[in-house]
Amino acid sequence: MSNRIKPLIVTLAAAALIFSLAIAGIDVYVRKSVEDMIVSPEEAKAFGADCAIVLGCKVSGNVPSPMLNDRLAEGVELYRSGAAPKLLMSGDHGRKNYNEVGAMKEFATSAGVPSEDVFMDHAGFSTYETMYRARDVFEAERVIIVTQKYHLYRSLYIAKKLGLTAVGVASDPRAYRGQIKREIREILARCKDFFGCIFMPEPTYLGEAIPVSGNGDLTAG
Repeated sequence: MSNRIKPLIVTLAAAALIFSLAIAGIDVYVRKSVEDMIVSPEEAKAFGADCAIVLGCKVSGNVPSPMLNDRLAEGVELYRSGAAPKLLMSGDHGRKNYNEVGAMKEFATSAGVPSEDVFMDHAGFSTYETMYRARDVFEAERVIIVTQKYHLYRSLYIAKKLGLTAVGVASDPRAYRGQIKREIREILARCKDFFGCIFMPEPTYLGEAIPVSGNGDLTAG
């Protein structure tokens, strides 16, 4: 090995180590800064939420994936218990033939939640955009975030940085296939949104206000 290559390898190794430590540090910081915001469904009843935000996930046609099914079931239970007077379904409806929020609303109304109490955020293309739009489009101030626990840390961190008063309720009644890959991707996503919350870009779409205190049927379409 030449004398020129050795310093380069050392420099690259040092850079990789610093990068890895930075990612690990941000990941720990994000999780630790919001871990006390994760509460039980019983504790959520006393929070006085404007709504529960159910975060979208994959659907097949109009059938929720197992992860989304569990988020929706938890959201419906929070509504039934009185913890959340309204449900805000936020997901991807960026394509005509793919509609997460339509499937989410159908789940809730089929479970007995009145249609007017179920809002649809058709442009919740990311966790960051969901929280931004919950604040600026749906004018929510106090929210319960519903998703799996590994995803709650980032969701709560973003909500906090955007000025929402939030708690999170985890929906983890079972194990999910591919969870190790999700956990790894989530570490990188926490780092991405850590910096996103510094620069605070606007979401893809905003639009006119539709207060979550009103009628959810206004979000149909």
